[in-house]
Amino acid sequence: QVLLVESGGGLVQAGGSTRLSCRSFGDTFNTYAMGWFRRAPGKERVIVAAISATGGLTYISNAAKGRFTISRDDSKDTAYLGINSLKPEDTAVYYCAAKSGGDYSREPYDYWGQGTQVTVSS
Repeated sequence: QVLLVESGGGLVQAGGSTRLSCRSFGDTFNTYAMGWFRRAPGKERVIVAAISATGGLTYISNAAKGRFTISRDDSKDTAYLGINSLKPEDTAVYYCAAKSGGDYSREPYDYWGQGTQVTVSS
């Protein structure tokens, strides 16, 4: 079992940066690939970025390339999502998720956090 808790969301001005954190509690963190997803108002949830269990491989969606970075710190059981040059269209609930095997660039994932709201003001 894994409990994921996101933090770091909030109100950010367009053009600014933010970093979201996802703290994992429970099973050994470094056995899970980690993904970040977002659900914008009125839209479906989509993957933004993912990182392998070892941290050696990452996936960034086409929509996120150039502004989003994903990383993990296994000593802190935490995954991160950095977003630069924020745009109003980045406004969404951001979710982290953990996956024990398979293609981490897509669902399904095994465990989900509760989500953290990021609102970008223009």
